[in-house]
Amino acid sequence: MSKSRYVTGLRAVEQLLASPGAEVRRIYAEYQTANPRVEALIADANGRGIEVQAANRARLAQISGESRHQGVVAEVSRTTVLDEAALRTLVEERLQQDGGKKLLLLLLDGIQDPHNLGACMRTADAAGVDAVVVPRHRAAGLGPTVSKVASGAAEHLPYASVGNLSRVMGWLKDYGVTIVGTSDKAEGSLYDTDFDRPLALVMGCEETGLGKRTGDLCDVLVCLPMQGAVSSLNVSVATGIFLYEINRQRLASGASEG
Repeated sequence: MSKSRYVTGLRAVEQLLASPGAEVRRIYAEYQTANPRVEALIADANGRGIEVQAANRARLAQISGESRHQGVVAEVSRTTVLDEAALRTLVEERLQQDGGKKLLLLLLDGIQDPHNLGACMRTADAAGVDAVVVPRHRAAGLGPTVSKVASGAAEHLPYASVGNLSRVMGWLKDYGVTIVGTSDKAEGSLYDTDFDRPLALVMGCEETGLGKRTGDLCDVLVCLPMQGAVSSLNVSVATGIFLYEINRQRLASGASEG
């Protein structure tokens, strides 16, 4: 049996219940609440045959490890955490579809802040990313904060936790996947880069960007042009801009081919 994880917050749990791939074991909800959203959520869970247990706010914090739970906690089974072998299988299968042209992976090189990880996962899901890949060590992992910020994406978006990100980048290159790294020191702009190919986008950690080894393994480094006084953006914001430029190019290419 897979281990339980806990998702907190009204929006995150609402999105979770609406997600067909999520396996919700039970809902813990604050009793004697006057919040109509909590009441509606309880009714939704009951209608889906999901067990609902009443709990006070202290108990909800104890269960989830989060004090800002908004009166509701979902216990879920996560079945989409991939190891390196499973990630390789996913990539191989995806490359066989449509010539692999649309493969899109998001590699996060040492993201430390769970809020940033959750935001990146939410954006990745919206942008149609095939999987998010993170190093197992020295990086944020899945937890209640990530799930809350991801608003349901963390429960069904394929997520790979790997021991060696550089090794993964190596075999991705062997498969013909272009590795695009991001750096504020890069000469090339994302707007001048062709993303209409099998692609892995690598985003660096909040403070120092890409590690040297990771940067050396990238096929190309690109920057996000900055027009104002600030020199950089939050990693989750930058991730969204890059992913949607990739989508824009691919949609334009598909339209021209049609």
